[in-house]
Amino acid sequence: MDGSLMRRAAVPPGGSSRGIGLGLAVTGGAVLASALVSSLYSPSPAHGRIRRDYERLEKPPFNPPDPVFAIWGPLYALLTLSGLRIWNAPRGPARDRALGHWFGIQVLNALWLWLGFGERRLGAATLEAGVTVANAAAYVDAARRVDPASAWMAAPYAAWIGFAALLSEELWRRNR
Repeated sequence: MDGSLMRRAAVPPGGSSRGIGLGLAVTGGAVLASALVSSLYSPSPAHGRIRRDYERLEKPPFNPPDPVFAIWGPLYALLTLSGLRIWNAPRGPARDRALGHWFGIQVLNALWLWLGFGERRLGAATLEAGVTVANAAAYVDAARRVDPASAWMAAPYAAWIGFAALLSEELWRRNR
């Protein structure tokens, strides 16, 4: 990727390209940390107890098959680029608010799987999922005010996390 293309992808109009490297390290590192922590508590075949617990749950008919969860790769990539563009946007309260919500996404992602599958607290995970949806919507709105392209990049995550919250509620309701 040449420098000009990288600049156009990573820097919103009016932003600065001076922070691309640091911004990529911070946003990429935050998404990677969130993904790694989340993976510790995912019901994948690599996690015996968690997988067995997950398989025993009564699931709603709209529970997706395992391959659908591969969507997280593209969602993480879009979140990284969205966060990087906000990072490189002109400094100010709107940018800071958007970054706060963006970093909140990273923490809340990991927390949901830990609560739901690591701690087996489906009710707490459902409540946390509601907070995650509210924060995702707040991020999309805050990002829109700073850089509309960043908001569009985060919209698929917000939609997916809304579906995940509905799934979380159904798992809790069916497995009290």
